[in-house]
Amino acid sequence: MCLLAVLFHVHPDAPLVVAANRDEWLARPSEPLGVLRRVPRTLGGRDAQAGGTWLAVNGDGVVAGLTNQPSQAGPDPARRTRGELPVLFTAEADAEVGVRLSVGRLRSEDYNPCWLLVGDRQALWFVAVEGRGPPRAQPLAPGIHVLENRPLLPASPKASRVAAALADAVAWRGDALVEGLARVLRGHDVPDGPADEARPLALGAPCVHAGPYGTRSSSITVVPPAGRPRVLFADGPPCQAAFEDRSALWSAA
Repeated sequence: MCLLAVLFHVHPDAPLVVAANRDEWLARPSEPLGVLRRVPRTLGGRDAQAGGTWLAVNGDGVVAGLTNQPSQAGPDPARRTRGELPVLFTAEADAEVGVRLSVGRLRSEDYNPCWLLVGDRQALWFVAVEGRGPPRAQPLAPGIHVLENRPLLPASPKASRVAAALADAVAWRGDALVEGLARVLRGHDVPDGPADEARPLALGAPCVHAGPYGTRSSSITVVPPAGRPRVLFADGPPCQAAFEDRSALWSAA
């Protein structure tokens, strides 16, 4: 399971803000946030087992993150890794151009089902890679959008709870924005009410601890009106690992 919380044209200091937790089997090897591609300069963590990433951000402010669509049968190992998709969707300087070009080139049946949020300063898109044929891309209106391992709509109890926790984010300025987002990402509260299908209760929290499975890393990306995005990364569950500003990677050799 993974969590993507996006503030699109909500905060006065940043047209796009993305707060994300990556949930995965603890034994699956991965590499912390680094340079995924040099042209265009793109940052993200790396899945050391299958390649690719769960969230990528380029220097022009295009961000693409994915969540897997659960399957009782598990992923089909014969299909391409979903980790290719965030890298592909951040290959252009404009999110809309990247979405339209990528959707035109892709066939959903080549990948195990998943969903993506792809955005920049001007646009935010929900992309569904499922079924057959080209992925389905839908532009999203300004607002708070939360995607987990359930469809974007109708919102799951987990997504609704995270969105409510971000309702006051418009007032979080400067370092208070990062602190507020980190507080939401490290939360362990689970939704009230009936169980979410057959999913273990622990998976309903933003920060997951479920035995051999849980939150492996966390990131916060703040895309300002101009200039490079600010990128922070916690190499571990955010309740235990501190967020470190990795924005220097934009200019590192």
